[in-house]
This record gives sequence, C-alpha cells and structure tokens, in this order.
Amino acid sequence: MSIVTTKDKVDIFYKDWGPKSAQPIVFHHGWPLSSDDWDTQMLFFLKHGYRVVGIDRRGHGRSTQVADGHDMDHYAADAAAVVEHLDLRKAIHVGHSTGGGEATRYVARHGLPQGRVAKLIIIGAVPPLMLKTEANPGGLPIEVFDGLRASLAANRTQFYIDFPSGPFYGFNRPGVATIQSVVQNWWRQGMMGAANAHYDGIKAFSETDFTEDLKAIDVPALVMHGEDDQIVPIADAAPLSAKLLKRSTLKTYPKFPHGMCTTHADVVNPDMLAFIKA
Repeated sequence: MSIVTTKDKVDIFYKDWGPKSAQPIVFHHGWPLSSDDWDTQMLFFLKHGYRVVGIDRRGHGRSTQVADGHDMDHYAADAAAVVEHLDLRKAIHVGHSTGGGEATRYVARHGLPQGRVAKLIIIGAVPPLMLKTEANPGGLPIEVFDGLRASLAANRTQFYIDFPSGPFYGFNRPGVATIQSVVQNWWRQGMMGAANAHYDGIKAFSETDFTEDLKAIDVPALVMHGEDDQIVPIADAAPLSAKLLKRSTLKTYPKFPHGMCTTHADVVNPDMLAFIKA
C-alpha cells in the first residue's frame, strides 16, 4: 500500500493515479468514510488527464487506527504530509462535508504558505461552523451531535445502515428510490474505520470554527451545496463560506442531498471540471 508516516508515527494511506507530470487534484473525504467515496470523481478526472490523489484520514479506511489526533489540526497536517511526500504543486484541493473542513484548514495553514495550492472546491462542507453558539445562532444544537454519538456508541453497524439509507443521500424523501449498493458501500467504508476515530470526529466536524481559515484563503474557490442537504443545512454553511472567501463562486443545487457527489455525479463532476479549467 501507499503510505506516508506522519511526525507522530501515524501511517496515512493514499492513492495516487495518473501522470506524475499532470496537474494534481487532491480529494478529502467525508465522515466516516474513506477515499473510496471519491471513486467516481477520481476516475472522471483521471480520464480528463489529471493526476488524482485520495487520502484516507487517520482512523478511517486503511490509515492507522490510533488513540488520538482526531481533530482538524491533525487532519490538515496529515494531508500536508502526503502532499509534501508527493511534492504536489499547483494542486486543486476538493473536500466533501468533513473533508471540506479538512481541505479548508489545509489550504489556509499549509498549502498557501508553501505555494502549493491553485484552487479549492468544497462540497456540502461543514465550514464555517456547524454548532449553534451565541455567535452562530443558525447552527445546529449540540443535542444533534450528541444523538449521533449515542447512535454510534450503541450500535455502530446499524447506525451505518440507517444513516445512508435515510438523510445522507435523501433516500428518506418521497419518491426517491433507495440505491442499495450505495448504502452498502457507505456501510463498508464506515466499518473499515475505527469507532473511536469516528466518535471523536463528530466533535471535530461540528465544533471547529473555520472562519479565520476561510478569510485567509486567496485562491479561487468553488463552494457547492445541495439545497436539500439534511446533514449540513445549506443556510448556515455554503453562503456564509462564500462570503468569507476572497475569490469564491457559489453554486447551489435544488433538491440535491448531502451525498450529491454520488447521487448526482453527472452534474457535479462537469461543474467541477469547468471551474478547474477556467
């Protein structure tokens, strides 16, 4: 396997496909999945001549299951370790959901200072901040995230069937047929990872404030969000991120769910390609 060992001795798995001379696109996956969740996008961009790199977050997929470091600072540093190992330059970083937070922090704190980033794309992403606070009254109450933690701790395997079968892909909406293979693949990826990493990851994606990261980013950024996202509600996410980014383009999609990269790849992929080529 392709592995990078971080400074704190964690093995991070990555995929690296395509010509080494081509412009790289780095994919940051959502919770609690792995780089496999980007298969459709990685194959699409590979076909269009790009070098595609997918990273399994620590405690997820094929990366080491460790006791600590399940926070955005470590996630971003782990991504930086892969980027530096491969010496990727002029890269486009693409993040979905939790991966959107990871990509944002990476670009702001590691990519820009080293001049390695060309563009950023965040999709259904958690920035600026998911949790409801006095300063963020439109966020979700802590009870929502406590409920996720309770379901995970009580019966993770059942939770990882119920979550994709319902709100993640919008299969709970009237007239939307469940795609069983998509649910099974979500479950497979989730169960590859560590329960403790996934449990701690809920705090990481819900309570991290990315406001200053977004303000610091000065490369072109595409913010994409489904208007029927039941996991990261759009009102407190994409429009706010787009306002904080210096050079942003906001694209929203009526009736698209949180997992729109899977359910609507035929729309999402060409839009991403157009932005990258622009």
